[in-house]
Amino acid sequence: MSFRITGLDPRQFSHLYGLTDEQLADAGARRYLVNGCPGFPDRIELRDLDVGETALLVNYVHQPADNPYRASHAIFVREGATERYQAVDEIPSVIGTRTISLRAFDHEHMMVAGELVDGSGIEVAIERMLDRREVAYLQAHYATRGCFAARIERA
Repeated sequence: MSFRITGLDPRQFSHLYGLTDEQLADAGARRYLVNGCPGFPDRIELRDLDVGETALLVNYVHQPADNPYRASHAIFVREGATERYQAVDEIPSVIGTRTISLRAFDHEHMMVAGELVDGSGIEVAIERMLDRREVAYLQAHYATRGCFAARIERA
């Protein structure tokens, strides 16, 4: 089964680009100069940021449904990112090189399955989960810190 992985829409973060550190703090965000790679996985372009790039650490509501699974967590986005990652049947290396918590949700945004997978084996797990009729979409989370990584849907 074909699947699509999509990064976040940069327009939801563009109002933060170029703000002073004080203004970012007022918005609940923080700027980091990337000083090591890997270590700053961007959620828009779905790549590890390079040393010298600027990352914004923001709180992101990755599960906005009004149910028990409503959730948010800290994520990095590249300051200035304008184009989000979108690909069919491709695993970006930022996901394929890490341990991933893969979570399946139904049309009511209730979790119906979860699996911890090594990034190199994620494609098989994605296909297995999307084969289930009740699954509407998947969320990938970086297992170590629990941060949202990307949304995965049938293509």
